[in-house]
Amino acid sequence: MGSWSALDDISEKDGRGNVILGNAVVIDSDNTIVRADKRVVAAIGLKDMIVIDTDDATLICAKDQAQKVREVVGQLRERNAVEAMEHRTTHRPWGSYTILDQGPMYKIKSVTVNPRARLSLQMHLHRSEHWVVIAGTARVTLGDQEIFLHTNQSIDIPKSTRHRIENPGKVPLIVIEVQNGEYLEEDDIIRFQDDYRRMEEEPGLDRSPLRNPAP
Repeated sequence: MGSWSALDDISEKDGRGNVILGNAVVIDSDNTIVRADKRVVAAIGLKDMIVIDTDDATLICAKDQAQKVREVVGQLRERNAVEAMEHRTTHRPWGSYTILDQGPMYKIKSVTVNPRARLSLQMHLHRSEHWVVIAGTARVTLGDQEIFLHTNQSIDIPKSTRHRIENPGKVPLIVIEVQNGEYLEEDDIIRFQDDYRRMEEEPGLDRSPLRNPAP
């Protein structure tokens, strides 16, 4: 949250002291920070406020109450809300993924793999996956097989099956991933080989989207 407050010091302001970032419209407001990452956010008649709208969440608070965001994060954690634990878009050494939708027993992601990059050789115990290639070419390792997939082709990844996806091409590979299972968190992963030395990493990083701006 301190990062949002710091915008007052580092950002250009309009004639009434407002910081306006992204797809925002501000009318008859003073000394207010408004950031809109995607959809239009209109602020009318505000004074000394912070309005932040991102993929993860929407924050509206008085500037002098900004420190209480940690209390919001605490309440979300008590509810086991996924928003308190991870960003909607998460960056990885090989690219990134964005959560499009999720619910009991399913999660849908858009996965982007950078050119000449690949994920770890891995396995999941509690979920199966279905991959659909949207753009680019995928080299998929599935058990002992190696399969090439092109745009609009798909493949099923059963539970407890070693698998990997790789981008052998020169343009980003975009895949829609549909997960099904009784447990869909990121720690349901067993790595057998990894280009980025993550096999011994321990969880515990604070990735709260409300506490820290998305990278």
